[in-house]
Amino acid sequence: MFTGLVERVARIAEVIERDARSGSYSLVIGDAAAILDDAHDGDSIAVNGVCLTVTRFDLQAHGGCFQVDVAPETLLRTNLGQLKVNDRVNCERAMAPTTRFGGHMVQGHVDTVATLQSIVPNESALTLTLRLVYEPPREGEATLPLPSTLSPYLVPKGYVTLDGTSLTLVDVSPATGGALSAQDSTPVAETVEFTVMLIPHTQAHIALPSRPIGARVNVEFDMVGKYVYRSLVGELQRLDGAESGAGLTTAMLQRLIARAQS
Repeated sequence: MFTGLVERVARIAEVIERDARSGSYSLVIGDAAAILDDAHDGDSIAVNGVCLTVTRFDLQAHGGCFQVDVAPETLLRTNLGQLKVNDRVNCERAMAPTTRFGGHMVQGHVDTVATLQSIVPNESALTLTLRLVYEPPREGEATLPLPSTLSPYLVPKGYVTLDGTSLTLVDVSPATGGALSAQDSTPVAETVEFTVMLIPHTQAHIALPSRPIGARVNVEFDMVGKYVYRSLVGELQRLDGAESGAGLTTAMLQRLIARAQS
């Protein structure tokens, strides 16, 4: 479990290919001595918001470094597969029992990725607009979840984790889709955008402001919201006999309110 408060902006020291057929890699993260004083093999460290297991560490090499293995599933759902030597990454150790809970409950289980659409100065702050990545389903191939299935988890003033950073959502696209900015060829229902704002302190302590426009950013939605939504949809499907897999509809909510009032 993590808090989404980045402890260290480290860098990629090495990218090691483990298995070309399966697409497995190891990453060596350097300039990390500040978060390795209590390190052990098997510890969990979030790298760009991805919970990874430390397989070895060295307090001297590369300014203090640790190594993690990255599996094909992780490469599919995150931006870790695009990292190159010297790229900067956000790092946070798993929270200790004595840690102040300054962010929100973060699992380090990335749901999807978004592309950085714009970075706009707003006095001393920066407003960032991001769009969930849409990949048309391909038979027999694994793809990212459709943005339309993830849109319910984006709630104005709710939580979102971007590259391991706990942030507050400012604006979001309508639940039915439709970008905050200009449309493109992406179907309206799959055009899901949101904005966050970075205060100066956050800008100075994470890597996100230095990412180029178009860069992919790891996204983890608030796990409490995911549990609540899934539980509500499941119960309404049970009561209404709706088809399994159907999303939450206005009609479902209206029937739920009617039952509560009767």
